[in-house]
Amino acid sequence: MSSHNILRRHRVAALLGAALIISPFVVSFAQSAGNTGVSNVVATTQTPVAGITAPNGSFAPIVAADKPAVVTVTTVMKAQPANDDDGMPLGNSPFDQYFRQFFGDQGMPAPRTPPQQAQRAEALGSGFIVSADGTIVTNNHVVDGASSIKVTLDDGTELPAKLIGRDAKNDLAVLKVKSDKPLPTVKWGDSDRLMTGDQVLAIGNPFGIGTTVTAGIVSARGRDLHSGPFDDFIQIDAPINHGNSGGPLVDVNGNVVGINTAIYSPNGGSVGVGFAIPSDQAQKVVAKLMKDGSIQYGYLGVEIQPVTPDVASAIGLDHPGGALVSKVNDSSPAASAGVEAGDVITGFAGQDVKDPKDLSRAVADVAPGAKESLDVWRKGKAMQISVNVGQNSDDVKTASTDDSGMPSAEQGSRAPAIGLGLMDITPDIRQEMNLADNEHGAVVARVSPDKAAAAAGIQPGDIIVAVNQAPVKSARQVTQAIAQASKSGRKSVLLLVERDGGQIYVAVPFANG
Repeated sequence: MSSHNILRRHRVAALLGAALIISPFVVSFAQSAGNTGVSNVVATTQTPVAGITAPNGSFAPIVAADKPAVVTVTTVMKAQPANDDDGMPLGNSPFDQYFRQFFGDQGMPAPRTPPQQAQRAEALGSGFIVSADGTIVTNNHVVDGASSIKVTLDDGTELPAKLIGRDAKNDLAVLKVKSDKPLPTVKWGDSDRLMTGDQVLAIGNPFGIGTTVTAGIVSARGRDLHSGPFDDFIQIDAPINHGNSGGPLVDVNGNVVGINTAIYSPNGGSVGVGFAIPSDQAQKVVAKLMKDGSIQYGYLGVEIQPVTPDVASAIGLDHPGGALVSKVNDSSPAASAGVEAGDVITGFAGQDVKDPKDLSRAVADVAPGAKESLDVWRKGKAMQISVNVGQNSDDVKTASTDDSGMPSAEQGSRAPAIGLGLMDITPDIRQEMNLADNEHGAVVARVSPDKAAAAAGIQPGDIIVAVNQAPVKSARQVTQAIAQASKSGRKSVLLLVERDGGQIYVAVPFANG
């Protein structure tokens, strides 16, 4: 193939039978070295949004004021070996060794390796100038992996750009260009004042066809796309496409209230559902990047999950809320502070924690080394813990078999109220499942498909290591603890389950047993 679209896609979901893509929208082209032609240009027709008009009947004054400050960002990626039609590097097939073994050694020629031709990948996005000295804001995914960056101003002037700083967690980056004259700018607005239904304009360079303006409204606030700890996107219905990434979302006063970042689409093109980073969030990050070039995030070292009504009932909380600690990482700040699996964190640094996302954001915003307080609900009592916040890295979360040789489920114990068949961890099972010597609990051998445990997500092969926050070492202890929870009048039982090296709390209601 002469070119490949290297568009990065972050998440695929299904809705009404259609495959939908949540994707950063950079236009990417792959070019053979020495080939200056641009490929993969997609023709598109944007449908105007009916009924959207500015207070004076036209958005022209806003566009005239803001459009000169919107730029096109072109990045060149490091050269990569050419790929075949299946995306495999030419001459580097995993089957090459087999061809050599079975043909080359028998006097037959090994497959000829085509000469590798380096490819230069170009990505196209947008950005906007926030200071007359040439400071530009864009998305991190627009410049991620770039070997060189070029900025094209609205008047066609091309300028080399320097990367001042970037932050993957917020998907923001700051560039700097030098100009012999002051550059036009746009002002930051107040995204917190945006309301659903407010009119907005999206400005950028979709598909590389040139600076384009589209109008729409704010259709929702606080959208979580599960792309990072700071997801708090503005959902908009203004048509935006690949290449709009990093461009400004402006209000009817012409102020930047968001940075266009992602789309929701069945085919990679706009269907009128887009997402922007709020300006109030972006402005703080940009200020830090301009000063230091990077951002250090706090780290607690816990894996957390939501407190559902069933979980709250199982642990004696009068309402769902907070972040349930399913695992405490070894040698982490949380472990040093005495945080335990089963704790529900309801507050951090004086702020209420309503859900896991609240805790992740609050911890990440704290400077490493700070000493903060944790409000914790543990075994029916509220308490406070002091913790020294550590430093997070990109590979650390802030606050995140075969039946042969096994006895049959009938040889173990049953918890008929919720539909589990359990077995002790015998030496044979320990070896078969590659469990550590200090691993204790009960192995789930069978799950009744029509019982509550199955509906809650319990699977064969899971290991139950605690019931209602009390450790268990055998199938009998699990059964007894479940029976005791049922007799206590609670509506559900809380199981701490180990699966694939991780731990998660699962609340199983008795009413469905």
